[in-house]
Amino acid sequence: MTLQTMTYLAVGLSFALYIGIAIWSRAGSTRDFYVAGKGVHPVANGMATAADWMSAASFISMAGLIAFLGYGGSVYLMGWTGGYVLLALLLAPYLRKFGKFTVPEFIGERYYSKAATIVAVICLIFISFTYVAGQMRGVGIVFSRFLEVDILTGLLIGMGIVFFYAVLGGMKGITYTQVAQYCVLIFAYTVPAVFISLQMTGNPIPQLAFGSELTGEGVALLVKLDQVVQELGFNAYTLGNKSTIDIFAITLALMVGTAGLPHVIVRFFTVPKVRDARRSAFWALGFIALLYTVAPAVGSMARLNLIDTVQPGEIGAPEANLVYEERPQWFKTWEKTGLLSFEDKNGDGRIQYYNDANPDFTATAESYGWQGNELSVDRDIMVLANPEIANLPNWVIALVAAGGIAAALSTAAGLLLVISASVSHDLCKGMIAPNLTDKSELMIGRIAAGVAVCIAGYLGYNPPGFVSQVVAFAFGLAAASLFPVILMGIFSKRINREGAISGMITGLVFTAGYIIYFKGVFIDPIGINTAEHWLFGISPEGIGAVGMALNFTAATVVSRVTSAPPEAVQALVEDIRVPRGAAAATAH
Repeated sequence: MTLQTMTYLAVGLSFALYIGIAIWSRAGSTRDFYVAGKGVHPVANGMATAADWMSAASFISMAGLIAFLGYGGSVYLMGWTGGYVLLALLLAPYLRKFGKFTVPEFIGERYYSKAATIVAVICLIFISFTYVAGQMRGVGIVFSRFLEVDILTGLLIGMGIVFFYAVLGGMKGITYTQVAQYCVLIFAYTVPAVFISLQMTGNPIPQLAFGSELTGEGVALLVKLDQVVQELGFNAYTLGNKSTIDIFAITLALMVGTAGLPHVIVRFFTVPKVRDARRSAFWALGFIALLYTVAPAVGSMARLNLIDTVQPGEIGAPEANLVYEERPQWFKTWEKTGLLSFEDKNGDGRIQYYNDANPDFTATAESYGWQGNELSVDRDIMVLANPEIANLPNWVIALVAAGGIAAALSTAAGLLLVISASVSHDLCKGMIAPNLTDKSELMIGRIAAGVAVCIAGYLGYNPPGFVSQVVAFAFGLAAASLFPVILMGIFSKRINREGAISGMITGLVFTAGYIIYFKGVFIDPIGINTAEHWLFGISPEGIGAVGMALNFTAATVVSRVTSAPPEAVQALVEDIRVPRGAAAATAH
């Protein structure tokens, strides 16, 4: 069976499974549509949360970042997993005890203000659409390669599937679909890793293969990788290439951003009891760890496989580089997507892959007869291409395609639902038409989800960066806007509506402005996107940490110079924090 046929079969069967689950678990009420009837078991919710959060960035892009950044890519591992500790300890149980449907609803009631709700909805939509752009780009990449259709066609197919189970099933349908998607993506991620680990080191456990010796070479994987990348002018793989302050800022922004992501927070509204919210976070972290502990091995093996393919001989030796006309089939296939390209700068017909931006290596490269790097590799393809580079069986490659699509669609569906809920429940029901019937609200929610799918598809077709970069921006925006006001709303009785609104606007505007300016989303500031121009040396991926600090500062200062919240609101805060029955237990 050909690879394309097998891929169509694997992806088609997974789609049939998702649609079947959506039909079986379709929402019949707003309670089902928004919070799955608050009846999801903690284990199932943990698995769904893991799938909801482990997006295309985790499956497709994170190992690609690690492949190219080496140790510097560890900030994504630390930040994205560390955020769940904050979520489990500081937010999840308290928000579940509050018992509402959405994050803006909590902010609106806690800060006794419709204006606060509107600002929270704006922040949520800004974050969610930024995040969903990365997911839809992941869908386009997978479809364009494995189903051999253009990116637009792939996006339309993905949009259709998401529209069906998100609009029909709501949170109930999405939850059980995400359980299935987690099973698909974790199997698709670990099976190729086991194959390649066994092939390269003789050790079938990727986490152990990461520190093992290469078969027949008597040298450790990381030692060999350090050696070859430095011989090509790149930084040592096991050394960081970021400043300490930038590493700290990115890690903090990703951690706090995780705890502030609305589509993750809303998952803890779906469990029956408050204690189940903590249990869900525990299970989610365990399920996430299954992938995240494998990612460093996948990234390092992918980078070494790529270099060994294009540089099979001794580096710098005549005729050591791969002849372009003899390139393998995987190379030709990925070239068609535009995500891998070759430019013969010195006219020798061979592929020179090295760091031509390193001035210390220029003279050495010229002595080899090289006139510039000739291979461009989009980091988002590394996980998807790695099984092909390693010549794994077709069924493994098809499985990776199904897993990549599952990862992207699971998160996209969660994001689209929180956008839909914000429009139908927080704006229409909460402000415009309080007497809206359940049936009408459900219809508005489905229409909003449909519109959101179309916008998400457009953003996927015209993304503002590669997958993990776009997702990092979304985490930064969440860290700077929603997380501080949620945290202060739970633990501070003194923060009032004026402070919350000021904090959200300050954090969002500063962080979004910084990202837009330096990443050239709407403008093209040529030559300024370098560390010496960044504020305190902090990159756009980490600026959410500064935005968060500004949010806390603005909210605290404004609250101190304006009137305190009403007594009823302060009592609400106290009730959220104190366990039920605590007063009776301490009364005597």
